[in-house]
Amino acid sequence: MITVENERPAGAAPVVEDKASNAPVYVRNLDAVFARGLQSRVWDSAGNDYIDLLADGGALALGHNHPDVMRRVAAFLSSGQILPGLDTPTPARRALVEQLMRALPPSFAQDAGIQFCGLTASDAVEAVRRLFKAATGRHSLIAFHGACHGLRPGSLSHGGEMHFFPYPQGHRCSFGVGGYRGEDLALTYLDNALGDPRNGIAKPAAVLVEAVQADGCIAASARWLRQLREITRKHEVPLVLDEMQTGFGRTGSMFAHEDAGIVPDAILLSKALGGGFPLAALAYHKRFDKWARGRAHPAVLGGSQIALVAGAATLEHIREGNIPARAQRLGSYLQERLRTFAGSVPCFGEIRGKGLMVGIEIVGPTSSEPPEKRPLDGTLAKAIQQACLRHGLILECGGPQAAVLRFLPALTIAESEIDLAMARLGHAVLSCLAAPEQRRSVQETQA
Repeated sequence: MITVENERPAGAAPVVEDKASNAPVYVRNLDAVFARGLQSRVWDSAGNDYIDLLADGGALALGHNHPDVMRRVAAFLSSGQILPGLDTPTPARRALVEQLMRALPPSFAQDAGIQFCGLTASDAVEAVRRLFKAATGRHSLIAFHGACHGLRPGSLSHGGEMHFFPYPQGHRCSFGVGGYRGEDLALTYLDNALGDPRNGIAKPAAVLVEAVQADGCIAASARWLRQLREITRKHEVPLVLDEMQTGFGRTGSMFAHEDAGIVPDAILLSKALGGGFPLAALAYHKRFDKWARGRAHPAVLGGSQIALVAGAATLEHIREGNIPARAQRLGSYLQERLRTFAGSVPCFGEIRGKGLMVGIEIVGPTSSEPPEKRPLDGTLAKAIQQACLRHGLILECGGPQAAVLRFLPALTIAESEIDLAMARLGHAVLSCLAAPEQRRSVQETQA
């Protein structure tokens, strides 16, 4: 039986919060200043410890300050090599390209070119748009409901340049059927849209898809991905796999789409690529390299040397340490622990994901219906997230109605740390269910 643990005091951060804009998320949710971190643990200025199940949105594949990465970065900083490097050849760039080519699926890597686009996932998405516009002469892109491609749907769809189609789900299927039937309906819908010039949607420059949707931790089946590849090939539309959060071992394989055995035309890379430092890249088949020579898509900080060094160290450690297999094993362990706990609380809906990308739907706890049929409860999810912080656990909300608790821990997390995290999650959830006034407080804050 889980009992409610006393909440810890936290170091206050009034100056940070007072000067922050309304845009950031965590500065408004934390009453602490995080002073230091080591892999899956962080400590605030008051000495309180937290288990980090967010890992900077999955960017810290090896956690905070991993010794292998820090040694490489320290050696680089004392070497006298240049820091900003534009796109000039440097030892750091060569090392990362070599590691990346070893990490990419051989069937893709043999014909791939690499472009370092800038610092963020948004930079990589913009590079995709411009590259395939140049290569195909078309202007629009197709993505899927629930997608998180660096730029949010509202930004991506400006000017009518982005069209969204249903992404396959289980019990919350867009067509209300789920399973193979729901997958087939989604595929038929897309196939018809691409094949009928009267539908009002011009043939796109590319289709963007996540094999596992990062925001809601929804995994597409290998069957659906294979058929999507066939449809895009039939209509001569390039297929771009967004691996910005799933790439480099997070889902239990080096890249999430590998389980389907498909070869995309391009892969978007970010997050773990920079080893904890901002970096984004686009890998694509060289037949699409229609950039005009020179300044077709400049990226002043696309040659951030520290990120290149840290990224090479991270990729080498992931590959040589067989980290994807470890993520698969620990992800199964995490989901098993969550399902065991779900039997004792009424607010957990579907538990899903792949590897160490796991999500829990938070649903209304008072309905007599099965959890999968209850409405999502984003307010309760937010209350649980804030209670987790008070109990020493860092995670985030995402997905539809922001009602999915997302777990993206470092791939180096230990089983004992997962056990402790689950105990803290239990205390946080039970404290919220026992104190409805906390939910009302969240509602008032959001209002």
